[in-house]
Amino acid sequence: MPVEELTILERICNEARSEGSLRRDMWDLLKSTFGARFEKAWRLVSEKRIKHYTFKPSGRTAWIAVGRDAEYQLLPYARYCGCDDFYFRIINEGGGLCYHLVAQRLAEALNFYEEISEEDEFFDALMAEWRGYAQRSDPLN
Repeated sequence: MPVEELTILERICNEARSEGSLRRDMWDLLKSTFGARFEKAWRLVSEKRIKHYTFKPSGRTAWIAVGRDAEYQLLPYARYCGCDDFYFRIINEGGGLCYHLVAQRLAEALNFYEEISEEDEFFDALMAEWRGYAQRSDPLN
């Protein structure tokens, strides 16, 4: 993964978290660092297409990005997304963040995402649905 991308994103997210918004200089740096990926990420954030599920009573959580074609499971601190862009970025370029992961980090920092509470009984079915899409879209399957 390009270390510079992650370093810049984390710095900006920390500043945005403490300020509660993105300043113009942050916006410009994100745009110059991520290009079109930032524009797509910001669209997900502004449309609240990042979801944070909390399952009760266990307290398990899941981050989901609603993309063009499906909902993608995100593991933000493992830097994983179930989308094809993530897969090909890792295989072809040796790393990098897809726009879903950029959006999740920004949405979390700005506290601007959809919070969904579900009962534990729905956890397995939802996880199977999210993982099922990743398996169907895997070109090696």
